[in-house]
Amino acid sequence: METMGKVVIAIVVGVMMRWGWKLLNWSWFTPKKLEKWLKNEGYKGNSYKFLMGDMIELATILKQGKSKPMPLTHDITSYALPFDHHIISKYGERSFVWLGPIPRMYIMDPCLIKEILLRPDEFRKPHPEAIRDSLVGGLVVTEGHKWIKHRKIINPAFTHQNLKILFSAISSGCSDMIYKWELLTAKTGSTDVDVWPYIDTLSGDVISRTAFGSCYEEGKKIFSIQKEQINLIFQMIVILHIPGRRFIPTPANKKFNKNINELRSLLMAIINKRKKEIKSGEGKCDDLLGILLESNIKEIKEHGVGMSMEDVIEECKLFYIAGSETTSNLIMWTMVCLSMSQEWQTRAREEIHQVFGDNELDFEGLKNLKILTMILNEVLRLYPPVSVLTRATHKETKLGNMMIPSGMLLSLSMIHVHHDPKVWGDDVHEFKPERFSEGIMNATKGNGSSPFFPFSNGPRVCIGQNLAMMEAKTAMAMILKRFSFELSPSYKHSPFIVITIPPQFGAHLILRNIS
Repeated sequence: METMGKVVIAIVVGVMMRWGWKLLNWSWFTPKKLEKWLKNEGYKGNSYKFLMGDMIELATILKQGKSKPMPLTHDITSYALPFDHHIISKYGERSFVWLGPIPRMYIMDPCLIKEILLRPDEFRKPHPEAIRDSLVGGLVVTEGHKWIKHRKIINPAFTHQNLKILFSAISSGCSDMIYKWELLTAKTGSTDVDVWPYIDTLSGDVISRTAFGSCYEEGKKIFSIQKEQINLIFQMIVILHIPGRRFIPTPANKKFNKNINELRSLLMAIINKRKKEIKSGEGKCDDLLGILLESNIKEIKEHGVGMSMEDVIEECKLFYIAGSETTSNLIMWTMVCLSMSQEWQTRAREEIHQVFGDNELDFEGLKNLKILTMILNEVLRLYPPVSVLTRATHKETKLGNMMIPSGMLLSLSMIHVHHDPKVWGDDVHEFKPERFSEGIMNATKGNGSSPFFPFSNGPRVCIGQNLAMMEAKTAMAMILKRFSFELSPSYKHSPFIVITIPPQFGAHLILRNIS
């Protein structure tokens, strides 16, 4: 028995030593090795601090930056990304930060960004442990053959014909919002109002209608929970990099985990209900969920394997974050930009009247709104929904003249490229939609293929970009037909990045009914 006890103790000690070495290697030796490589390559940054890296400084600067508005300008990078701006200002463009024990190097060369996005098998999303408890899964985090299969299954939901079907749900949601604004302006013809809550609600309503159709009310509940999750992520930023973070019993973490379970239950109920309707022939397949499920059934019949229930749940979560956040921000910043540029607001309104006259909007007519398309592209340049993307090396990988070691995070700073005077000219921070008069590829006038990444690039470009643009065009055309608008004296400019770029202090505008 004594010998057996010694053996057990030896095994326990051996296991503890093995895991202790792994922990020490992860938290100290590997970071120091990567730090040495970065410095040898000419990259600069703070020295590594055991386990925490730059996370405390990052949280402090984000909290300070979020607390106050910025001057009224489109030069927003220092406000939108205060910590990144702090590091880049201190160390230059070839700089890096520490997300806990993991270094993240900034990539700000548009050619290198494009190369990375064109090589998704080599530059992948961060390790699943780093994103396991993130807000979204689905196509955003799926890799390899699984991503190819999922993209194939989901593609039918975003065809031209299906977007045409979804147009009626979008225009219906926009009509509801405009009716509320008409009530506000009924007595005096104008009103000073924060348009952001209305636009935010609009996008939530539209994605609920287009994603879940008859389950619209349940969809609104999901939207509400997802919004809360975004705020909780911000509260937990200091501990997000820690393995097993979801087990740390902070109030925000407990609430976040509770919301995960509630979201899963709500989505599973909706999905099961819709699957039964499809099986019995009762349900329509004219919303994103119905189309996805129908496509998945076809894939399983033809190839034996499709998407699991968990896969479908993650795609539904993605519909919400990608579909609502992207579009609401685009509509809102377009109204702000046109409030600051009355000339372009007038030109857009004149074009809308020229195309549609006194008639209601129709889907096919949207493609004739050339000026509005130029305006939306310029807003996407200045206030991109995908401001920063993160990729990771999982083995030694060549990029440009560098051999990047395994375990490195790469921060692809789209917003810095979109605001780079070397790319766009000295007027880079001015709102000039005419940049896009000859299309996206010619927008930079002689700087090669356009370094314009509002929806990412390469094989993994956002699958829903056409839906987002259609909703934004529809909403802006309907708004411009009925209202003129300008900045309110109480407007506070606050484009602060959380996931996309919502306004921290709302968007107070003066609306005038011109219908």
